[in-house]
Amino acid sequence: MGKPVITVVGSIHVDYTVKLPRLPSIGETVIGLDFKKSPGGKGANQAVAAARLGAETYMVGRVGADEDGRILIDNLRRNGVHTDYVRIDPTSYTGIALIMVDAYGRNMIAVASGTDARVSKEDIDSAIDRIRESDMILTQLEIPIETTIYALEKAYEAGVTTILNPAPCRELPSDVYRKISILTPNRVELSMLANMPTASLSDVEKAARSILDLGVEAVVVTLGEEGALIVDRYSSTHVGAIKVEAVDTTGAGDAFNAALAVALAEGKSLKDAVFIANAAAALKITRMGAQEGLPRRNELEEFLSKVKSSDRV
Repeated sequence: MGKPVITVVGSIHVDYTVKLPRLPSIGETVIGLDFKKSPGGKGANQAVAAARLGAETYMVGRVGADEDGRILIDNLRRNGVHTDYVRIDPTSYTGIALIMVDAYGRNMIAVASGTDARVSKEDIDSAIDRIRESDMILTQLEIPIETTIYALEKAYEAGVTTILNPAPCRELPSDVYRKISILTPNRVELSMLANMPTASLSDVEKAARSILDLGVEAVVVTLGEEGALIVDRYSSTHVGAIKVEAVDTTGAGDAFNAALAVALAEGKSLKDAVFIANAAAALKITRMGAQEGLPRRNELEEFLSKVKSSDRV
């Protein structure tokens, strides 16, 4: 079997990350320990992660006609991502994210979207043949929601498996859920989408089942240190996390979603794919940088070979 083909529709921007001893309170200034400027954006992160894990990966999005835009396109190409469908847009600046990370790897993030906010249905139409020929479409909510929905609709019409990572969380029209093969919210995002509590695993399952009632084939809820919960029409399966020392949690969800997409496109079961995705996320959080820290295929395989049942939470 050849490489799986994954098309990622989403954001491409620059991360400005400051490492802090602790996160500031409102109105407080905390002196940083380190600073890094690096490629980011949930869409670009997931595209790079998928390419590093062995997929033939295409990116659909926009950057500005500025230095940051050129750097980001070059970075995608260096990581093996096809940029045929990344539009250079002179009407706005390339998007940025301001990220603060504390000594425990926890983060706070603010985003100025720039050209991410201009990704349009026309961009989807320009990539429609590629979308139809893909094994998997992976998208998020850092671009206009109508564009994300349009991409899901076009993929659904073509019979292509779709994964929506609903981050940052926004309310979705009820009729779009039936066009989503797999929804991958975290606990907070699930609570917002379902308008239900998610304090316990039983709460999470109930909330996920309310989403299934809207037409999603499966909901995979990421639970951080607790791993992930798979909920479909027939069962609920908890897949434990892998214990590691967190350095930077930024990008963990992107590593998870990309690994999930690649594993499924390669024919793995959903449970096995989620375990692989948990491992990819765990390996990512041991490294600084949302994108720089994303694992490569050989690194993930080596990490998985060392994982024992005792390493799972």
